[in-house]
Order: sequence, then C-alpha cells, then structure tokens
Amino acid sequence: MEFGSNFNNINPVILKHLYNVSPEELVTINSRTKELNDDEIAQFCMIYRSKRRDSQLILLLCLLGLIGVAGIHRFIIGHIGMGILYFFTAGLCFVGTIIDAVNYKDLTLEYNSKMIVETMSMLNMIK
Repeated sequence: MEFGSNFNNINPVILKHLYNVSPEELVTINSRTKELNDDEIAQFCMIYRSKRRDSQLILLLCLLGLIGVAGIHRFIIGHIGMGILYFFTAGLCFVGTIIDAVNYKDLTLEYNSKMIVETMSMLNMIK
C-alpha cells in the first residue's frame, strides 16, 4: 500500500524521460531527485538512461550462459571477478547461472541503484 502512494507522487518529468523503468526504480529516482528542478531532473534522466541496464537483457545474457558462454551477464553489471569465475567454471557448473536466472531482477535493480547514486554524484559535481 505504501508503494502505491509513493507511485502516485512521481514527478511527471521523470515519467516523461524514463518511461521504461521498473516501478521500484521510479520510486527510488523520485526520492533521490526531490530537491532538483525540472531541468536538472531531465539532465539526470538522460545520463541515467544511458547507464541503466534492462532486466530482460540480463535474463537473456544469463540464459545464454546455459547454452553458450557463461558469465556475460556478470560482466555487463560490473561484476568482473564473478564474470571471470563463471566463464572458467561454466557458470559454477551451471548452478550459479541458474540461480542468477531466478534472481535476475534483483541483480538488475542492484546495478541500477548504483547507477542512480553515481549519476546523482555526477550531477552534484557539475553544479
């Protein structure tokens, strides 16, 4: 119920520029950008949109690890060490890849949350 009330208060500028993000991301972005004006929010959205990863891409790359090269999804989300480990162990004998396929949304949300923080720090440096 709290999620619904947070979702109703999303800034329309965010909705205009980030129409394809998950509801969890929208709530996080809205809470982090409350003190920004509309131009700064538009600038944030442009930068963030280029950095974020889509959860379906992560799932597709994860499933590719079951039939081809394992670990690509880990490289994409910045887990280089785990990507190398998955590559040389066939996704930890496919068990790690299957677990990642189940938890792909959590992996994506974790990465995108880091990108929100990174983008906000970039905007603060520009100011």
